[in-house]
Amino acid sequence: MILLWLELILMLLVILAAAELFTNALEHLGERLGISEGVTGSLFAAVGTALPETMVPVIAIFAGTQNLQLNHDIGVGAILGAPLMLSTLSTALMALSVLKLRGLRGTIAPERTGFVRDMNFFLVAFAIAAGAMYVPAEMQAVRIGLSVLLVGLYVLYIVLTFRASNSLVDAGHGTEAEEPIFLAKFGFKENLFTISLQLVLALLLLIGGAKGFINGVEGISATLGISALVLSLLIIPIATELPEKVNSILWVRRGKDTLAFGNITGAMVFQGTLLPALGILLTPWQPQPEVMSGIVITLIAATWLRLNARAGGSYIAALLVNGGLYLCYLGYVLL
Repeated sequence: MILLWLELILMLLVILAAAELFTNALEHLGERLGISEGVTGSLFAAVGTALPETMVPVIAIFAGTQNLQLNHDIGVGAILGAPLMLSTLSTALMALSVLKLRGLRGTIAPERTGFVRDMNFFLVAFAIAAGAMYVPAEMQAVRIGLSVLLVGLYVLYIVLTFRASNSLVDAGHGTEAEEPIFLAKFGFKENLFTISLQLVLALLLLIGGAKGFINGVEGISATLGISALVLSLLIIPIATELPEKVNSILWVRRGKDTLAFGNITGAMVFQGTLLPALGILLTPWQPQPEVMSGIVITLIAATWLRLNARAGGSYIAALLVNGGLYLCYLGYVLL
């Protein structure tokens, strides 16, 4: 047990270091390409740091254990647990990290049009994914249609996000790097190759660190006797969402609110469209109590974020409410 805890601490340090490298490289990439913070945060950062948790359900479904039911439980739990974690705990931790600096009446103020677009797409997509749970497995054509619809929504989201980029850059929302590229400290010249190299190295470290963290969490959970479904809904997302949490905390503490929030909301859109599309097609995708309660909490949390999308930003106090929603879900599942 001690070795497992040591592994968790070591992997957490790896993730923290990788997140610092990743955000540094991504800021330089966005600045060099002349794109908005919305594209950098909601697409590049969100998809990049979503890779570790995306791998969990994919591996569970396609190359899991001989126990098909166990594979499906882990896959469904990981698919739905990620948006739950992002909309509640990740958002609250980001707000908590600047509570002392900004106060309860302070705000986190991402560029509003991109933030609203992210939340609208997520709410529509996740509601479709929830409704698909009530479509019988024998109605395969309907399930395929819903999966295609979810994929189509994400493609449309990408198009609209890129389309808005130029005007946002002109309005002063372009991505700007504050510090030199990290590899420059080792004699590398700052260019697109160096930026890409650091980005790849950081992603590999993020994925490796998250994978090691998952292994440690799974070992501890097995020792404590936690079920596969609860594990995949609660424990695995906590581990795999660490890159998003750390990146958003780093950015919001530097005053880069659009990057910080976009990193979370963009990942929500990614994981609320493509991964449920996979789950609808390849798992039973049925409305179990633990699953549906998580979906309800996620939709409440996302709706609350959307309602608080004010021109001046969302109040820190309002964002901390999302952390309370996560505690409510914990109480329901564990008690």
